[in-house]
Amino acid sequence: MQTHPQDESTRRPSSPDRFPGLRRRGFLAATGAAALAPLTLAGCGSGPDTDTGAGKGDGTPKRGGRLRAAFAGGGASETLDPHLANLFADVARAKALFDKLADYGADLSARPRLAEKWEPGKNLDRWQVTLRRATFHDGSPVTAKDVLYSYRRIADPKQAFRAKASLEPVDLDASRATGERTVEFVLKRPTAEFPNILAAFGAYIVPENATEFDRKPIGSGPFRFVSFAPGRSALFRRHDDYWEGAPHLDELEFVVANEESARVNALLGGQVEYAHELDPTTARAHEGRGRIEIVRLRNSAMQAFCMKTDRPPFDDERVRQAFFLIADRQELVDGALSGAGEIGNDLFGKGYEYYAEGLPQRTQDLGRARALLRQAGAENLKVTLDTSAVATGFTEAAGIFRDQARRAGVTVDVRTGSEDSYWSDILDGGTLCCYRSGAMPLEAHLSQRLLTDSSTNATKWRHQDFDALYQQAQSTRDKSERAAVYARMQRRLHREGGFLVWAFADWIIGTTPKLAGVETDAPANTLDWARFDKVWLG
Repeated sequence: MQTHPQDESTRRPSSPDRFPGLRRRGFLAATGAAALAPLTLAGCGSGPDTDTGAGKGDGTPKRGGRLRAAFAGGGASETLDPHLANLFADVARAKALFDKLADYGADLSARPRLAEKWEPGKNLDRWQVTLRRATFHDGSPVTAKDVLYSYRRIADPKQAFRAKASLEPVDLDASRATGERTVEFVLKRPTAEFPNILAAFGAYIVPENATEFDRKPIGSGPFRFVSFAPGRSALFRRHDDYWEGAPHLDELEFVVANEESARVNALLGGQVEYAHELDPTTARAHEGRGRIEIVRLRNSAMQAFCMKTDRPPFDDERVRQAFFLIADRQELVDGALSGAGEIGNDLFGKGYEYYAEGLPQRTQDLGRARALLRQAGAENLKVTLDTSAVATGFTEAAGIFRDQARRAGVTVDVRTGSEDSYWSDILDGGTLCCYRSGAMPLEAHLSQRLLTDSSTNATKWRHQDFDALYQQAQSTRDKSERAAVYARMQRRLHREGGFLVWAFADWIIGTTPKLAGVETDAPANTLDWARFDKVWLG
């Protein structure tokens, strides 16, 4: 295990006692399959200003200061192990300390990070990855051995690391270092979208043999570790030798504020410069008032009703089509999301790479819905809709859809489940449920949720010919030809799938007016989420 150099400061991260409101409970966990969302910030924290730049006023980055960012936390379960990161706070801290080989751009396509380039073999079942010249915080270079160690650690069958499922196509026993900065990855099958694996959530690179992360973690990210108190705070300092250039900030401090009201009050009171995860009603109350800058990250979370296609009544595609036509999507956006989103079209990934933009937008048609239900012998249909307060807008959406369905002659019984067990309860149980997902590549959505053997196949969509199309896409080298296969798959899902996608919600963060460098054009889970190294204090 590599050691960490002595910290230059004896200062400890701030205690929550400095922020009385931050001790409240009310944590909202990351929900669904990858419901993480984006943030990018800068602020007006304490500390010396070592630059004469003009700051936010003219867009010139200004160096110095400490940025304080408030997140909901997970108490004693919080960790700095990047392979275990699952909560928003965990992931933001991991991104500050560590790097991945790739990350997702605004359209959810893979962009090089520690990997300088990747090149496929003839059959797409071998890929050569070349690393850029980068160093860990202790000065040692990032090498091919570190990459293979990191991926093999993630794939350990005895562990439950976040990126394990994403690495499943890789034969790590056969993969090898072909040089200090080159790795040959051997795959179990042709994988045209292999770069998505390099960018997978949680696929961070750590030093070879590293096992201890909460006391003195060593990464190659833009910030170096100073201290960490799980459930309370963490303090990091600028890594001057970061391969992409040193951050503008001197220090980055994460503080825990479990209730949204506590995060907002800390922001208003000048105790933090950034507050993660605000409700749409809060955003509307403060937007344009001058005290808080509201940042809306569009297309960040798919909002849907999930129909189980393997059981009555949704094993009849006419019933599924009727439900597509029952939904008034704009009413759902306005009522359940307070307008903070845009309508969906029963497909995942609006605005992302490979999304089928050309399909007609589905609208409410109660007459046609009733006709389809009559054809299916389901004129007086009764169905239970499972929901929970586990995610913003779920209970409201359930009530609104219940009323919409009534106008089509369908009785919907809303059943509210436990926040703690909702996601596991609805994966296999029930027939209809509220569902949410954060951003991920379209290919990952297809492979993780819509293949016969997908581990999170909540709609129970199991069709061998559909599976074959996915494999065809992965075996197709030409990108335009591959896109045509994805379009064919989406046309079928739009016609007869089990996801009634009614919206794509904004992710909302709040900052002080002095916070500069915030990226607003990328959705959740992308490279520009949590880019604390690119922001500054005005």
